[in-house]
Amino acid sequence: MNFIRNFMLIIGPVSSIFDFLTFYIMLTVFHAGERLFHTGWFIESMATQVLVIFIIRTRRNPFRSYPNPWLIACSLAVVAVAVLLPFTSAGAHLGFVAPPAFFFLILAAMLLFYLLAVEGMKQWRMVWSCLLPREYPIGQVVIFHPPPQ
Repeated sequence: MNFIRNFMLIIGPVSSIFDFLTFYIMLTVFHAGERLFHTGWFIESMATQVLVIFIIRTRRNPFRSYPNPWLIACSLAVVAVAVLLPFTSAGAHLGFVAPPAFFFLILAAMLLFYLLAVEGMKQWRMVWSCLLPREYPIGQVVIFHPPPQ
């Protein structure tokens, strides 16, 4: 359980950084109102949280460890629904609007950098977890006391 907690303490901030980047881009590049902002954040959040599964599902390189075809199909279907939803009447009912085409270009770049950042942090975490003694896991505060005189 400590491994999962420590892993999330490292990966969680990466996700938050990309959420803030999405906020910045939606507000400064697209001058998004409430509905476009809501739509952009929804699509970005769904895509990052679904696609990160392929990075964290294995300790190895995700391009050398092939997932089950059902996982690939279901994951891509969820992302496709999230992308297409704003273009439907159901999306309009939820308050979504069709984002501009340039949004999807920026989204693709952000997804690439997000997944690379998570993979980099995962590899960094794996290296450090191998180097630290078991009694001092990452995320645990360790206070060293001088030996008694």
